[in-house]
Amino acid sequence: MSLLRPYLRRAHARAEKRWASEVERCVTVDHLRQVMEKRVPPIVREYYRGGADNEITLRDNVEAFERERFKPRSGVRLESVEMRTEILGHEIALPVIAGPIGSPRMIWPRGEAVAARAVGEAGTICTLSTLTGTDLEEVRAASKGPCWFQLYLVGGQEVAARGIERAKNAGYSALILTIDTAVPGNRAHHEWMGASRAINGTAFQKLEFAPQMMRYLSWVKSYYSDGGMMQFRNVILNDGTPMPYTDIGRQLRASAATWDHLPWVREIWGDRPVIIKGVQCVEDARLAVEHGAAAIVVSNHGGRQMDRVYPTLYMLKEIAPALEGSGVKILLDGGVRSGADVVIALAHGADAVLAGRAYVYGLGASGEAGVRKAFAILKKEIEDTMRLLGCGSIHELDAGTHLLPHPFAESS
Repeated sequence: MSLLRPYLRRAHARAEKRWASEVERCVTVDHLRQVMEKRVPPIVREYYRGGADNEITLRDNVEAFERERFKPRSGVRLESVEMRTEILGHEIALPVIAGPIGSPRMIWPRGEAVAARAVGEAGTICTLSTLTGTDLEEVRAASKGPCWFQLYLVGGQEVAARGIERAKNAGYSALILTIDTAVPGNRAHHEWMGASRAINGTAFQKLEFAPQMMRYLSWVKSYYSDGGMMQFRNVILNDGTPMPYTDIGRQLRASAATWDHLPWVREIWGDRPVIIKGVQCVEDARLAVEHGAAAIVVSNHGGRQMDRVYPTLYMLKEIAPALEGSGVKILLDGGVRSGADVVIALAHGADAVLAGRAYVYGLGASGEAGVRKAFAILKKEIEDTMRLLGCGSIHELDAGTHLLPHPFAESS
């Protein structure tokens, strides 16, 4: 395969132009998803689309935003719309941060660094997951903007400590500790499709996916041009090697983060901000404040962990008033698919949102061009929504002023 790699890279470069022209026609994030589905095989893309169990929470996250209704003030002309905001010392061009996504390298060569470059150009923050395939130093160097590092304790505390030190030395400005992964979510549909066999199966078992893969030759060429199956380059085991790409369920079970880990994490990380991700109730939000968190992410892991929990927008409505005056920044992820969703989240008290699927669909569709397009779409939608509302600044958004109850809320 190494002898074929130069040919595969040339083939990928040619295909990249084709896919870039396709994403230029996209008008919404859902259009980017549709292009991604034309390029990436189902067994691969399902990892990024799917949710836990019956995917009730995955749907609820989106539908919670869809139930909201705006209250526009007409006859207002705005010279400009202020979208810039400050998050933990960084001024960003729009209130959308690239959330941590596992294994972007599986859908585009060196996907983490490619995405970071586009996110930096968009003028916002890029967040790198521990469970990724490109060295965190390379990802940080690719972005012109700030980067945050999201931490799992896979491999144990000694392994995690090395990851924290690397992120600190590379210039990551905040650390996100994810607390909602006591066990990995039951991604039932992906498992039914054969995910375990595709990743951990024998050579014979993996052959069953060959017919599927051959219908997506553009992805196949790009995948092997990048070396094939990735390793977790930011989890360096005690023998000095990266963790292989295998089922990490056992690792997550053995190393779930708890509140007791925070003092240890802080000792290594130093005085830079720590963010708690996976906050799903007022009680945990207050615990985060007590433990000195600079920010929280109201998150149910995009519906990928525990099914049948509240959608994140509903959680936000309870948590934001409870933290008023605390000085802790409130971020939200889960269900954000448009600029209108971003405006709704801000009106209900979020300081910014983390977008995951919204930009990874762009990455899977066309790499850097797709991520760039995703952020351009979101920025335009935010501005258009603000102009139609008659509101000139995201800092003036307020649910009582700019939103109305859904007319069918009681019966839905």
